[in-house]
Amino acid sequence: MQIQGKTALITGGASGLGNATARVLVEAGANVVLLDLPSADGDERAAELGDVALSTPADVTDPQQVTDAIALATERFGSLDIAVNCAGIAPAQKTVGRAGPHDLDVFARTVQVNLVGTFNVVRLAAAQMASQEPDGDERGVIVNTASIAAFDGQMGQAAYAASKAGIVGLTLPVARDLARELIRVVTIAPGTFDTPMLAGLPQEARDALAADIPHPHRLGEPGEYGLLVRQIVENPYLNGEVIRLDGALRMKAR
Repeated sequence: MQIQGKTALITGGASGLGNATARVLVEAGANVVLLDLPSADGDERAAELGDVALSTPADVTDPQQVTDAIALATERFGSLDIAVNCAGIAPAQKTVGRAGPHDLDVFARTVQVNLVGTFNVVRLAAAQMASQEPDGDERGVIVNTASIAAFDGQMGQAAYAASKAGIVGLTLPVARDLARELIRVVTIAPGTFDTPMLAGLPQEARDALAADIPHPHRLGEPGEYGLLVRQIVENPYLNGEVIRLDGALRMKAR
């Protein structure tokens, strides 16, 4: 799909991987809609990108709020062609820790935001894309964010790894579901990236994380995630696949 003139809805778009993706897509000629929580700096980030960007506060788990965000995108820019799911949370608790068993509400909330929220956006974005005229042999592209924790989750990551493994698991069946609608679905499984989730760590801890990455020997840069999103959108034969973006990292148990 040619990105010039297309419109992308990006969840978690006010920071981290989502905001980096918005910048990459704008540079490629796209309009972007930054969907993030009301507490995020969505309006400021959209203003930095200019008239081709707008921000809408929404919770990805809320069907009506996501529906309203998609309607806003189509009203402002005329269509919805790309959806990128970057919103997520990453709590850490052991199955049984010093305080007792894993908090079930924390587990359920993590799955609700990361997995259910992703699918909520997928189904509603796909419905809008399916209603539009195709551009050649494509109507849309959906990119989801899993994690390498889906494959080699560490201690304390039961909730997070389970939620991201669910995103991996839905990739192929959803791609097959949407094939007749000419919509592609691809998932990126990032490794350790230099995002706000890691920004609060001491430098010693950040260096330790980078030390485990074979090559390049550093944390991932959010713009590299955004670049892969662009490449997925532009490559019409990428579909139903999960791509690790991790510098060959395989996470240790702890």
